[in-house]
Amino acid sequence: MNTAGHSEATERRGLELNPFRGLRYDPDRVGSLAAVTSPPYDVVVRPDGVHHLQSADPHNIVRLILPQAGTPSAGTEQAADTLHRWQAEGILTTDPEPGLYVYEQHDGNGMLQRGVIGALRVSEPSEGVVLPHEEVMPPVVADRAALMRATSANLEPLLLTYRGNGTAAEVVEQAADRPPLLATTTEDGFHHRLWSVTDPSEVARVQSDLAHHQALIADGHHRWATYLRLRAEHASPSPWDYGLVLLVDTARYPLRVRAIHRLLHGLPVAEALAAVQDHFRVRRLDVPLPQAQEALADAACAGNAFVLAGDGAFHLIDRPDPDLLARTVPADRPAAWRTLDATVLHATLLDHVWRIPEDSNAHIAYIHDAAATVAKAERAGSTAVLLHPVHEEVVRDLARQGVTMPRKSTSFGPKPASGLVLRALDI
Repeated sequence: MNTAGHSEATERRGLELNPFRGLRYDPDRVGSLAAVTSPPYDVVVRPDGVHHLQSADPHNIVRLILPQAGTPSAGTEQAADTLHRWQAEGILTTDPEPGLYVYEQHDGNGMLQRGVIGALRVSEPSEGVVLPHEEVMPPVVADRAALMRATSANLEPLLLTYRGNGTAAEVVEQAADRPPLLATTTEDGFHHRLWSVTDPSEVARVQSDLAHHQALIADGHHRWATYLRLRAEHASPSPWDYGLVLLVDTARYPLRVRAIHRLLHGLPVAEALAAVQDHFRVRRLDVPLPQAQEALADAACAGNAFVLAGDGAFHLIDRPDPDLLARTVPADRPAAWRTLDATVLHATLLDHVWRIPEDSNAHIAYIHDAAATVAKAERAGSTAVLLHPVHEEVVRDLARQGVTMPRKSTSFGPKPASGLVLRALDI
């Protein structure tokens, strides 16, 4: 896809971010704001993570984003009933006037991220305004769509990035000098603050600046695909023409990029290693996880590399057979895509060597935390596949070419906490 074409499209119609009346927890009605927040739905490690969050506070947002019921339809109905009950009881209240929301996260160790939350006009990838970089799994989109239909709400913001360093960033900085609407510290050590920007001139400055930019989906491909599906189901204009997002200017606040690891159900490590030994170099690493990840990082500098775990040790596999790659990796994509670890994992290892279908949760789980992936593999006698992260510019360059990466290839962060501000579409 022509990058110049993207630029022209962006100039004609760029990011369109609108204020909205946020739905937020009343701090006087809950134990603490930290106790009602959650990581994004796909980062919560289930089922233990769900149980932990549910027990943190009876009103934790996980009861809306990951309802636990006997069937999926019962779960979505339960989430809708819970949301409406919390609104009726005043647990969740609507802000008096529409605004954009400036959101800050910092960990006390130098990581500071600020961005603006608003209702963004939903656009197709072909418009070149919001660029996806990963493929999605239809069952997950169907699940998120059912939940959004039932609740008539955007329950958690997507994370989008753009490179601006203009007047929108200035408004964000100015807002951060004012007293916040809320401030809390979550159990992961991150401090969160939120401000409302309601002054029409400040809102206009943000909107005018963003109208000249395109954004990359950093986290939330399935929810963006859900926004597109639900927009198509409703006659325009409607509130479904817009979706809740957090936009972070990475010219000011670079994001961290981490890998998303794989848990291969039912495949013991011994079998996985036996299948790859003729195609990769295999080395056993009798070291702790941090050192195994350092060895993976070193090996990844020279080519495709992975760490397998689940049997009490770590096994570094690298230097894949070039002939095998030539036979298994599609040749009709850019070189940057063909050499991705995620591409080789899916096209070569999963499809060809291990013959594991990737279209079912019965075979593969995608987990953001390396230690959790290893622990689950060891408990189940399965195989954990640890990956090394790619650089943001590689992701952005592929997205501008219209090339999507294999699903769950990257984890950008820090991700926004769910539960600080929601968007109800019937307000």
